[in-house]
Amino acid sequence: MIPAAGGQYVYFREIYNDFIAFLYGWTTFIVYQTGSIAAIAVAFAKYLGFFFPGLSRLQINFGLLTMPEVGTKLVAIGAILFVMTVNYFGVQFGGFVQRLFTSLKILAIAGIVFSCFIFGNHSGQTFTPFFSSASLHGASLLSAFGIALVSVLWAYDGWNSVTYLAGEVKDARRNIPIALIVGTTSVIFIYLAANLAYMYVLPVSGIAHSHLVASDAISKFFGQNGGALIAIAVMISTFGTVNATTMTTARVYFAMAKDRLFFKHISDVHPKYRTPHVSLLVQGVWASVLTLTGTYDQLFTYVIFASWLFYAIGAFGIFVLRKKRPNAPRPYKAIGYPIVPLAFVIIAIWFVYNTVVTDPRDSLFGLGLVLVGVPAYVYWKKKGQQNPLISGNQETSGG
Repeated sequence: MIPAAGGQYVYFREIYNDFIAFLYGWTTFIVYQTGSIAAIAVAFAKYLGFFFPGLSRLQINFGLLTMPEVGTKLVAIGAILFVMTVNYFGVQFGGFVQRLFTSLKILAIAGIVFSCFIFGNHSGQTFTPFFSSASLHGASLLSAFGIALVSVLWAYDGWNSVTYLAGEVKDARRNIPIALIVGTTSVIFIYLAANLAYMYVLPVSGIAHSHLVASDAISKFFGQNGGALIAIAVMISTFGTVNATTMTTARVYFAMAKDRLFFKHISDVHPKYRTPHVSLLVQGVWASVLTLTGTYDQLFTYVIFASWLFYAIGAFGIFVLRKKRPNAPRPYKAIGYPIVPLAFVIIAIWFVYNTVVTDPRDSLFGLGLVLVGVPAYVYWKKKGQQNPLISGNQETSGG
Protein backbone atom coordinates (compact mmCIF):
# COMPACT_ATOMS: atom_id res chain seq x y z
CA MET A 1 0.00 0.00 0.00
CA ILE A 2 2.95 2.31 0.68
CA PRO A 3 5.71 1.10 -1.70
CA ALA A 4 8.36 3.60 -0.63
CA ALA A 5 11.93 3.08 0.57
CA GLY A 6 12.53 3.42 4.29
CA GLY A 7 10.43 0.64 5.78
CA GLN A 8 8.76 1.32 9.12
CA TYR A 9 10.10 4.87 9.21
CA VAL A 10 8.02 5.76 6.14
CA TYR A 11 4.99 3.79 7.36
CA PHE A 12 4.98 5.49 10.76
CA ARG A 13 5.29 8.88 9.12
CA GLU A 14 2.22 8.27 6.96
CA ILE A 15 0.15 6.33 9.50
CA TYR A 16 0.86 8.42 12.60
CA ASN A 17 3.14 11.45 12.34
CA ASP A 18 6.77 12.39 11.95
CA PHE A 19 7.29 12.20 15.74
CA ILE A 20 6.56 8.46 15.89
CA ALA A 21 8.56 7.98 12.70
CA PHE A 22 11.49 9.84 14.21
CA LEU A 23 11.41 7.78 17.40
CA TYR A 24 11.60 4.62 15.29
CA GLY A 25 14.47 5.98 13.21
CA TRP A 26 16.22 7.25 16.33
CA THR A 27 15.85 3.89 18.05
CA THR A 28 17.04 2.13 14.91
CA PHE A 29 20.20 4.21 15.03
CA ILE A 30 20.79 4.30 18.79
CA VAL A 31 20.21 0.63 19.59
CA TYR A 32 18.00 -1.38 17.22
CA GLN A 33 19.96 -2.03 14.03
CA THR A 34 23.32 -0.71 15.18
CA GLY A 35 22.93 -2.98 18.22
CA SER A 36 22.20 -5.87 15.86
CA ILE A 37 25.33 -5.09 13.85
CA ALA A 38 27.37 -4.99 17.07
CA ALA A 39 25.90 -8.21 18.50
CA ILE A 40 26.29 -10.21 15.29
CA ALA A 41 29.84 -8.93 14.86
CA VAL A 42 30.57 -10.12 18.41
CA ALA A 43 29.18 -13.55 17.43
CA PHE A 44 31.58 -13.55 14.46
CA ALA A 45 34.48 -12.74 16.80
CA LYS A 46 33.44 -15.42 19.31
CA TYR A 47 33.60 -18.11 16.63
CA LEU A 48 36.98 -16.79 15.52
CA GLY A 49 37.94 -17.42 19.13
CA PHE A 50 37.53 -21.14 18.37
CA PHE A 51 40.91 -20.85 16.60
CA PHE A 52 42.36 -18.21 18.92
CA PRO A 53 41.13 -19.00 22.45
CA GLY A 54 43.22 -16.20 23.89
CA LEU A 55 40.89 -13.60 22.33
CA SER A 56 38.14 -14.14 24.91
CA ARG A 57 40.60 -14.15 27.80
CA LEU A 58 42.24 -10.84 26.92
CA GLN A 59 41.14 -7.99 29.18
CA ILE A 60 42.32 -4.52 30.13
CA ASN A 61 42.44 -3.19 33.68
CA PHE A 62 41.92 0.51 34.39
CA GLY A 63 42.52 0.52 38.12
CA LEU A 64 39.14 -0.39 39.62
CA LEU A 65 37.60 -0.81 36.17
CA THR A 66 38.14 -3.96 34.11
CA MET A 67 37.16 -4.31 30.46
CA PRO A 68 36.63 -8.04 29.68
CA GLU A 69 36.91 -9.81 26.31
CA VAL A 70 38.82 -6.95 24.73
CA GLY A 71 40.23 -9.17 21.99
CA THR A 72 36.77 -10.37 20.95
CA LYS A 73 35.43 -6.82 20.88
CA LEU A 74 38.35 -5.51 18.82
CA VAL A 75 37.85 -8.26 16.23
CA ALA A 76 34.12 -7.43 16.11
CA ILE A 77 34.89 -3.75 15.55
CA GLY A 78 37.32 -4.70 12.79
CA ALA A 79 34.57 -6.69 11.03
CA ILE A 80 32.13 -3.77 11.35
CA LEU A 81 34.57 -1.26 9.89
CA PHE A 82 35.56 -3.62 7.06
CA VAL A 83 31.94 -4.13 6.00
CA MET A 84 31.32 -0.38 6.28
CA THR A 85 34.23 0.21 3.92
CA VAL A 86 32.98 -2.38 1.42
CA ASN A 87 29.59 -0.66 1.19
CA TYR A 88 31.17 2.79 1.15
CA PHE A 89 32.83 2.05 -2.18
CA GLY A 90 29.72 0.98 -4.03
CA VAL A 91 26.35 -0.70 -3.81
CA GLN A 92 27.19 -3.25 -6.49
CA PHE A 93 30.28 -4.45 -4.61
CA GLY A 94 28.32 -4.62 -1.37
CA GLY A 95 25.54 -6.50 -3.15
CA PHE A 96 28.00 -8.99 -4.61
CA VAL A 97 29.47 -9.64 -1.16
CA GLN A 98 25.95 -10.15 0.18
CA ARG A 99 24.93 -12.65 -2.51
CA LEU A 100 28.13 -14.59 -1.98
CA PHE A 101 27.81 -14.82 1.79
CA THR A 102 24.07 -15.55 1.68
CA SER A 103 24.71 -18.56 -0.56
CA LEU A 104 27.54 -19.75 1.67
CA LYS A 105 25.34 -19.21 4.74
CA ILE A 106 22.55 -21.45 3.42
CA LEU A 107 25.05 -24.15 2.46
CA ALA A 108 26.67 -23.92 5.91
CA ILE A 109 23.39 -24.34 7.79
CA ALA A 110 22.33 -27.19 5.52
CA GLY A 111 25.68 -28.88 6.15
CA ILE A 112 25.22 -28.58 9.91
CA VAL A 113 21.70 -30.02 9.85
CA PHE A 114 22.40 -32.96 7.57
CA SER A 115 25.66 -33.82 9.35
CA CYS A 116 23.95 -33.95 12.74
CA PHE A 117 21.18 -36.24 11.56
CA ILE A 118 23.39 -38.47 9.41
CA PHE A 119 26.48 -38.83 11.62
CA GLY A 120 25.16 -37.87 15.05
CA ASN A 121 24.62 -40.47 17.75
CA HIS A 122 21.12 -40.01 19.15
CA SER A 123 20.73 -41.54 22.60
CA GLY A 124 17.03 -40.87 22.96
CA GLN A 125 17.63 -38.58 25.95
CA THR A 126 18.85 -35.46 24.20
CA PHE A 127 15.42 -33.82 23.99
CA THR A 128 14.98 -33.98 27.76
CA PRO A 129 14.69 -32.46 30.29
CA PHE A 130 12.93 -29.59 28.58
CA PHE A 131 12.54 -27.54 31.76
CA SER A 132 15.21 -27.07 34.40
CA SER A 133 12.82 -27.14 37.35
CA ALA A 134 9.56 -28.94 38.06
CA SER A 135 8.51 -25.92 40.11
CA LEU A 136 7.84 -23.92 36.95
CA HIS A 137 4.12 -23.81 36.24
CA GLY A 138 1.37 -21.38 35.31
CA ALA A 139 2.49 -17.77 35.26
CA SER A 140 6.10 -18.71 36.11
CA LEU A 141 6.33 -21.02 33.12
CA LEU A 142 4.77 -18.42 30.81
CA SER A 143 7.20 -15.76 32.04
CA ALA A 144 10.19 -18.08 31.57
CA PHE A 145 8.96 -18.91 28.09
CA GLY A 146 8.71 -15.19 27.30
CA ILE A 147 12.25 -14.35 28.39
CA ALA A 148 13.56 -17.34 26.41
CA LEU A 149 11.90 -15.81 23.33
CA VAL A 150 14.27 -12.82 23.55
CA SER A 151 16.97 -14.93 21.89
CA VAL A 152 14.56 -16.85 19.67
CA LEU A 153 12.89 -13.78 18.16
CA TRP A 154 16.25 -12.15 17.59
CA ALA A 155 17.03 -15.03 15.22
CA TYR A 156 13.99 -13.95 13.17
CA ASP A 157 14.77 -10.25 13.29
CA GLY A 158 15.32 -8.72 9.88
CA TRP A 159 12.24 -10.40 8.44
CA ASN A 160 10.96 -6.98 7.31
CA SER A 161 14.28 -5.48 6.15
CA VAL A 162 13.30 -5.84 2.49
CA THR A 163 10.86 -2.95 3.07
CA TYR A 164 13.81 -0.59 3.53
CA LEU A 165 14.37 -0.97 -0.20
CA ALA A 166 10.69 -1.14 -1.25
CA GLY A 167 10.99 1.93 -3.46
CA GLU A 168 13.56 0.14 -5.59
CA VAL A 169 11.79 -3.23 -5.89
CA LYS A 170 10.06 -4.05 -9.18
CA ASP A 171 6.28 -4.43 -8.78
CA ALA A 172 6.62 -3.77 -5.04
CA ARG A 173 2.90 -4.16 -4.35
CA ARG A 174 3.13 -7.80 -5.42
CA ASN A 175 6.71 -8.77 -4.66
CA ILE A 176 7.09 -7.26 -1.18
CA PRO A 177 4.34 -9.44 0.39
CA ILE A 178 5.72 -12.50 -1.41
CA ALA A 179 9.24 -11.75 -0.17
CA LEU A 180 8.02 -11.27 3.41
CA ILE A 181 5.96 -14.48 3.44
CA VAL A 182 8.55 -16.66 1.71
CA GLY A 183 11.43 -15.20 3.72
CA THR A 184 9.75 -15.62 7.11
CA THR A 185 8.54 -19.13 6.27
CA SER A 186 12.04 -20.11 5.19
CA VAL A 187 13.55 -18.82 8.43
CA ILE A 188 10.97 -20.80 10.45
CA PHE A 189 12.00 -23.99 8.64
CA ILE A 190 15.75 -23.30 8.88
CA TYR A 191 15.58 -22.28 12.56
CA LEU A 192 13.59 -25.35 13.61
CA ALA A 193 15.75 -27.69 11.53
CA ALA A 194 18.98 -26.31 13.03
CA ASN A 195 17.74 -26.52 16.61
CA LEU A 196 16.36 -30.04 16.17
CA ALA A 197 19.75 -31.02 14.75
CA TYR A 198 21.55 -29.58 17.80
CA MET A 199 19.13 -31.31 20.17
CA TYR A 200 19.62 -34.58 18.31
CA VAL A 201 23.28 -34.79 19.34
CA LEU A 202 23.50 -32.58 22.46
CA PRO A 203 21.52 -32.64 25.71
CA VAL A 204 19.39 -29.59 26.43
CA SER A 205 21.63 -28.74 29.40
CA GLY A 206 24.67 -28.86 27.12
CA ILE A 207 23.04 -26.48 24.64
CA ALA A 208 22.10 -24.09 27.45
CA HIS A 209 25.73 -23.78 28.59
CA SER A 210 27.33 -23.76 25.14
CA HIS A 211 28.75 -20.55 23.67
CA LEU A 212 29.55 -22.23 20.32
CA VAL A 213 26.64 -24.65 19.97
CA ALA A 214 27.09 -25.48 16.28
CA SER A 215 30.78 -26.28 16.73
CA ASP A 216 30.08 -28.31 19.87
CA ALA A 217 27.41 -30.33 18.07
CA ILE A 218 29.62 -31.20 15.10
CA SER A 219 32.61 -31.91 17.36
CA LYS A 220 30.60 -34.74 18.91
CA PHE A 221 31.16 -36.93 15.85
CA PHE A 222 33.77 -35.15 13.70
CA GLY A 223 36.08 -34.19 16.55
CA GLN A 224 38.08 -30.98 16.70
CA ASN A 225 38.42 -30.72 12.91
CA GLY A 226 34.65 -30.81 12.48
CA GLY A 227 34.22 -28.06 15.03
CA ALA A 228 36.75 -25.95 13.17
CA LEU A 229 34.85 -26.35 9.89
CA ILE A 230 31.59 -25.31 11.50
CA ALA A 231 33.26 -22.34 13.20
CA ILE A 232 34.34 -21.16 9.75
CA ALA A 233 30.82 -21.72 8.41
CA VAL A 234 29.21 -19.70 11.21
CA MET A 235 31.78 -16.94 10.73
CA ILE A 236 30.73 -16.76 7.08
CA SER A 237 27.07 -16.62 8.10
CA THR A 238 27.48 -13.89 10.69
CA PHE A 239 29.75 -11.82 8.48
CA GLY A 240 27.12 -11.90 5.73
CA THR A 241 24.47 -10.77 8.18
CA VAL A 242 26.59 -7.84 9.36
CA ASN A 243 26.99 -6.83 5.71
CA ALA A 244 23.24 -7.08 4.96
CA THR A 245 22.25 -5.03 8.00
CA THR A 246 24.89 -2.40 7.28
CA MET A 247 23.84 -2.05 3.65
CA THR A 248 20.06 -1.74 4.20
CA THR A 249 19.77 0.17 7.47
CA ALA A 250 21.97 3.10 6.47
CA ARG A 251 19.10 4.11 4.14
CA VAL A 252 16.84 4.81 7.13
CA TYR A 253 19.12 7.52 8.55
CA PHE A 254 19.61 8.82 5.02
CA ALA A 255 15.81 9.24 4.68
CA MET A 256 15.57 10.91 8.10
CA ALA A 257 18.22 13.43 7.16
CA LYS A 258 16.40 14.23 3.91
CA ASP A 259 13.30 14.95 6.03
CA ARG A 260 15.44 17.36 8.09
CA LEU A 261 15.07 15.15 11.17
CA PHE A 262 18.69 14.09 11.58
CA PHE A 263 22.23 15.38 11.04
CA LYS A 264 22.01 17.11 7.67
CA HIS A 265 25.19 15.67 6.13
CA ILE A 266 23.91 12.11 6.62
CA SER A 267 21.76 12.81 3.53
CA ASP A 268 24.90 13.36 1.44
CA VAL A 269 25.61 11.03 -1.47
CA HIS A 270 29.19 10.28 -2.46
CA PRO A 271 29.89 12.08 -5.79
CA LYS A 272 31.78 9.11 -7.23
CA TYR A 273 30.47 5.92 -5.58
CA ARG A 274 26.81 7.09 -5.33
CA THR A 275 26.45 5.69 -1.80
CA PRO A 276 25.14 7.34 1.41
CA HIS A 277 28.73 7.39 2.60
CA VAL A 278 28.24 9.64 5.63
CA SER A 279 25.32 7.53 6.86
CA LEU A 280 27.41 4.38 6.49
CA LEU A 281 30.34 5.96 8.31
CA VAL A 282 28.29 7.25 11.26
CA GLN A 283 26.47 3.93 11.54
CA GLY A 284 29.73 1.98 11.58
CA VAL A 285 31.31 4.19 14.23
CA TRP A 286 28.29 4.02 16.54
CA ALA A 287 27.96 0.23 16.14
CA SER A 288 31.63 -0.01 17.15
CA VAL A 289 30.94 2.07 20.26
CA LEU A 290 28.04 -0.23 21.20
CA THR A 291 30.36 -3.20 20.87
CA LEU A 292 32.48 -1.77 23.68
CA THR A 293 29.58 -0.88 25.99
CA GLY A 294 28.30 -4.30 27.04
CA THR A 295 28.27 -8.02 26.61
CA TYR A 296 26.73 -9.91 23.71
CA ASP A 297 23.67 -10.82 25.83
CA GLN A 298 23.03 -7.21 26.84
CA LEU A 299 23.30 -5.93 23.29
CA PHE A 300 20.65 -8.17 21.81
CA THR A 301 18.37 -7.61 24.83
CA TYR A 302 18.45 -3.91 23.99
CA VAL A 303 17.70 -4.69 20.36
CA ILE A 304 14.76 -7.05 20.88
CA PHE A 305 13.07 -4.90 23.52
CA ALA A 306 13.16 -1.82 21.31
CA SER A 307 12.22 -3.58 18.07
CA TRP A 308 9.13 -5.34 19.42
CA LEU A 309 7.82 -2.13 20.89
CA PHE A 310 7.75 -0.72 17.35
CA TYR A 311 6.48 -3.96 15.80
CA ALA A 312 3.38 -3.61 18.02
CA ILE A 313 2.94 0.02 16.94
CA GLY A 314 3.40 -0.98 13.30
CA ALA A 315 0.83 -3.77 13.37
CA PHE A 316 -1.67 -1.48 15.11
CA GLY A 317 -1.16 0.87 12.17
CA ILE A 318 -3.30 -1.50 10.09
CA PHE A 319 -6.33 -0.51 12.17
CA VAL A 320 -5.39 3.16 11.90
CA LEU A 321 -5.14 2.98 8.10
CA ARG A 322 -8.52 1.22 7.82
CA LYS A 323 -10.02 4.20 9.67
CA LYS A 324 -7.84 6.96 8.25
CA ARG A 325 -7.85 5.88 4.61
CA PRO A 326 -10.84 3.54 4.15
CA ASN A 327 -11.06 3.97 0.38
CA ALA A 328 -7.36 3.68 -0.45
CA PRO A 329 -6.37 0.88 -2.88
CA ARG A 330 -5.23 -2.19 -0.93
CA PRO A 331 -3.23 -4.58 -3.14
CA TYR A 332 -2.75 -6.86 -0.12
CA LYS A 333 -5.11 -7.24 2.84
CA ALA A 334 -4.13 -8.82 6.14
CA ILE A 335 -5.40 -12.39 6.29
CA GLY A 336 -7.71 -12.94 9.27
CA TYR A 337 -8.31 -9.23 9.92
CA PRO A 338 -9.00 -8.07 12.60
CA ILE A 339 -8.17 -11.15 14.71
CA VAL A 340 -4.66 -11.88 13.36
CA PRO A 341 -3.19 -8.34 13.61
CA LEU A 342 -4.93 -7.81 16.97
CA ALA A 343 -3.42 -11.05 18.31
CA PHE A 344 0.00 -9.92 17.06
CA VAL A 345 -0.32 -6.56 18.84
CA ILE A 346 -1.44 -8.17 22.12
CA ILE A 347 1.37 -10.76 22.08
CA ALA A 348 3.98 -8.14 21.17
CA ILE A 349 2.85 -5.91 24.05
CA TRP A 350 2.94 -8.88 26.45
CA PHE A 351 6.42 -9.76 25.23
CA VAL A 352 7.68 -6.22 25.87
CA TYR A 353 6.02 -6.16 29.30
CA ASN A 354 7.45 -9.56 30.25
CA THR A 355 10.94 -8.51 29.15
CA VAL A 356 10.76 -5.39 31.33
CA VAL A 357 9.58 -7.40 34.36
CA THR A 358 12.09 -10.25 34.03
CA ASP A 359 15.08 -8.17 32.87
CA PRO A 360 14.35 -4.65 34.12
CA ARG A 361 17.87 -3.24 34.02
CA ASP A 362 18.61 -3.89 30.34
CA SER A 363 15.02 -3.23 29.24
CA LEU A 364 14.76 0.09 31.06
CA PHE A 365 18.14 1.06 29.63
CA GLY A 366 16.72 0.38 26.16
CA LEU A 367 13.56 2.34 26.96
CA GLY A 368 15.70 5.22 28.18
CA LEU A 369 17.53 5.28 24.87
CA VAL A 370 14.18 5.51 23.08
CA LEU A 371 12.99 8.38 25.29
CA VAL A 372 16.20 10.33 24.70
CA GLY A 373 14.80 10.69 21.20
CA VAL A 374 12.08 13.08 22.47
CA PRO A 375 14.35 16.09 23.08
CA ALA A 376 16.35 15.09 20.01
CA TYR A 377 13.16 15.28 17.93
CA VAL A 378 12.29 18.69 19.37
CA TYR A 379 15.77 19.93 18.50
CA TRP A 380 15.79 18.69 14.88
CA LYS A 381 12.17 19.67 14.27
CA LYS A 382 12.83 23.22 15.39
CA LYS A 383 16.08 23.36 13.44
CA GLY A 384 14.36 22.04 10.32
CA GLN A 385 11.67 24.72 10.56
CA GLN A 386 14.31 27.42 10.90
CA ASN A 387 16.34 26.03 7.97
CA PRO A 388 13.87 24.62 5.42
CA LEU A 389 16.60 23.77 2.93
CA ILE A 390 19.57 21.54 3.72
CA SER A 391 22.83 22.61 2.20
CA GLY A 392 24.04 19.06 1.74
CA ASN A 393 23.70 16.89 -1.32
CA GLN A 394 20.01 15.95 -1.74
CA GLU A 395 20.37 13.40 -4.51
CA THR A 396 18.94 9.95 -4.05
CA SER A 397 21.30 7.24 -2.88
CA GLY A 398 22.50 4.82 -5.50
CA GLY A 399 21.34 2.03 -3.15
